[in-house]
Amino acid sequence: MKIKIILASSSGVRKEILEKNDIDCEVFAPNVDEDEVKKSLLKEKCSPLTISKNLAELKSTKISNKLPEKIVLGADSVIDLNGELISKPKTREEALNILKKLNGQKHQLISSVCISKNGSMIWNFTDSSNLIMKQLNLDEIKLYLKKIKDKELFAYGVYQIESDGRSLFSKIEGDENTIMGLPVKQIKEYLKNLK
Repeated sequence: MKIKIILASSSGVRKEILEKNDIDCEVFAPNVDEDEVKKSLLKEKCSPLTISKNLAELKSTKISNKLPEKIVLGADSVIDLNGELISKPKTREEALNILKKLNGQKHQLISSVCISKNGSMIWNFTDSSNLIMKQLNLDEIKLYLKKIKDKELFAYGVYQIESDGRSLFSKIEGDENTIMGLPVKQIKEYLKNLK
């Protein structure tokens, strides 16, 4: 029997990952002002990991309050570069600057998930992966960015590991689904025990 949940995210990739894993989901965009939340948490000196967890919980509880009887999944992914939070770019120039910053560097991609019911968190999980970006010259970075459509770039961030993004890295340690934004193995495990 397929499990039916609400996905508090407008990420097409997350929906795809769930469906590939036999988890039926209905999407409800949480409309959370992520920048505002990040700004506030950074003022409090919160780590990228804490910010990721907070955003996942905020998204899931916000939708859970509207749909109390449903199982609601919220998720968030951030990049941690030596303690610095790197968010999704809003412009092509920002994307270029992010890739220049990550160039030749090791960083962590953190993905947090939170499941809520009746407006409260009932489970959460955070996974991280280590990635080392190749040392690229400016032309190579620009060429890579040219290949990515705006829609993908602004929705999923500077590298799409499931397509051309893989070529940017000399080393990837971690679960591919986590890197794409959803540690689905642990979600399945939890949902199985929820029945």
